[in-house]
Amino acid sequence: MKYFLLIAFFICCFIQSFSQNKNSLNQLIEQIESKVIEWRRDFHQNPELSNREFKTAEKIAAHLRSLGIEVTTNIAHTGVKGILKGGKPGPIVGLRADMDALPVTERVEIPFASKTKSTYLGEDVGVMHACGHDTHMAILMGVAEVLSKVKDDLKGTIVFIFQPAEEGAPPGEEGGAKLMVKEGIMNNPKIDVVFGLHISSGLEVGKILYKPGGTMAAADRFTIKVKGKQTHGSRPWSGIDPITVSAQIILGLQTIISRQTELTNEAAVITVGKISGGVRNNIIPEECEMIGTIRTLDIRMQKDIHEKIIRTATNIAEASGASAEVDIQIGYPVTYNDPELTRKMIPTLFATAGEDNVRVSKAITGAEDFSYYAMEVPGLFFFLGGKPKDVSALDAAPHHTPDFYIDESGLLLGVKSLTNLALDYMEQHSE
Repeated sequence: MKYFLLIAFFICCFIQSFSQNKNSLNQLIEQIESKVIEWRRDFHQNPELSNREFKTAEKIAAHLRSLGIEVTTNIAHTGVKGILKGGKPGPIVGLRADMDALPVTERVEIPFASKTKSTYLGEDVGVMHACGHDTHMAILMGVAEVLSKVKDDLKGTIVFIFQPAEEGAPPGEEGGAKLMVKEGIMNNPKIDVVFGLHISSGLEVGKILYKPGGTMAAADRFTIKVKGKQTHGSRPWSGIDPITVSAQIILGLQTIISRQTELTNEAAVITVGKISGGVRNNIIPEECEMIGTIRTLDIRMQKDIHEKIIRTATNIAEASGASAEVDIQIGYPVTYNDPELTRKMIPTLFATAGEDNVRVSKAITGAEDFSYYAMEVPGLFFFLGGKPKDVSALDAAPHHTPDFYIDESGLLLGVKSLTNLALDYMEQHSE
């Protein structure tokens, strides 16, 4: 009986200590909310394009150094790596945020709206954090500050990854997660697991979405050049019209999805985003070019669709006496959530956000280069609500648009989620 009472006493002490630690941690997180919002607004007001995040990187590096975190800069051009070594042995956990903005002119009327101008592909453009990367950086800076205050109790090491060029490096340049991995971000120390999040303008604040397995699509780029025979616009029969052929190819590409792809397996998309050809109204040109994107969530389907694009374009062109050159550039892989890691960590998200606020989502045809980290080690990538509660999902402006808007009251849940995922994983896998 005494033995039983002794065990019960130690269990009660442990539970009490655990509860006190959790309460203390929550207090630290809640105290930092105003800082996270301030950082987010600063980034939002001063956005920088992909591979040009120089001032952004300086702000992040300065903050991490102020916390006593070991910092490495200039990874993949402007990337920042922070290493926080805990006081106890354990796993090495990677936490990632992306840094770059988009060539979008902001229309949202907020005091910290971006007025930044730059040049993109030779054109003068506005620059805006129109995908929420400003919130991702602010959230991870908040996580770094919170964890630095409890580093003596950390059972392992945290690697903070601030990554440039998630939206894609400028033409002719390398960048993003692929280059970060190439330059060794996952080593020294060797990361065991990686977590990341993405704010969503269409998901209500306080909510979290996740999906085991393939959660975001592979994104590949294609170019099709149709070559015909130039002639006078009044005599189309004396030439071969590449514009008409291109129109037929565009329609043919859509039948690959609607009639030749098993969509009950996974979703897939082929989109032609630009078509150009000709210089005058009365000249049928010699060449027409189209470019577009391919989104797939299954490797087998990805290969099959690539083959069908080549076959469809070349055969339609040949049927009209023209020729088609198809170039497919492999882009981001499928963003894959390790099923076992997801299963183990979902209780953490339930405890953080409330089980009713955490839901399984369907796969998304958007793409994310977090996929490169998750190809190296088990990864979990989830979506964080950023839509005001009084705005319907139908009325919320999509990402990559001038009216994109995020409710900052949702940022604190991001800090809590990444912090708790890191701590709980360490607890589960410590020696």
